[in-house]
Amino acid sequence: MRAAGELGAEAGASLLLCAALLAVGCALGLRLGRGRGAADRGALAWLCFDALVHFALEGPFVYLSLVGNIADSDALIASLWKEYSKADARWLYFDPTIVSLEITTVVLDGCLALVLIYAIIKEKCYRHFIQITLCVCELYGGWMTFCPDWLMGSPNLNTNSRLYFWVYLVFFNGVWVLIPGLLLWQSWEELKKMHHRGTNSGKKFQ
Repeated sequence: MRAAGELGAEAGASLLLCAALLAVGCALGLRLGRGRGAADRGALAWLCFDALVHFALEGPFVYLSLVGNIADSDALIASLWKEYSKADARWLYFDPTIVSLEITTVVLDGCLALVLIYAIIKEKCYRHFIQITLCVCELYGGWMTFCPDWLMGSPNLNTNSRLYFWVYLVFFNGVWVLIPGLLLWQSWEELKKMHHRGTNSGKKFQ
């Protein structure tokens, strides 16, 4: 019998699917960012992966949760969420807080990611406004996903398994804290540069 938390077929298939989405997202983002700086190419790779996750993984989760629940679904994508629910049980059955957050994530964050991809490629003036908005939404979504459970003593989180805790909960969710944080810092630095250029230009005409 396999020990709890050991990498089995279901976990392996789920991780392979995530890796495939990452590969597709990176390839698409790097292709769209040809000729641009390393920071923008990296941002585009992340945003393409981010949009794929929102629409291809979280979108079906929302649909299956609204018409029933993950536990009773035979859909192929449901197997991924059944595997993740071993780390966070709220994803297996209809949890109003999780489903509400995921609706917002799919509709708002997914669309903002697409708008931001366009803004970066076309060098639109609203690029950093959208980037800041998206990053704040991602960080807020992560906070509201876990904070309610933490306040209750984490009854739904599996912290006894290294796979479920460190890989599913910490790593996969931590990525959506680290990257948005870096993009917020990038926007801050760019806005400072624009402010300094504007200030220096104004002084020349005084």
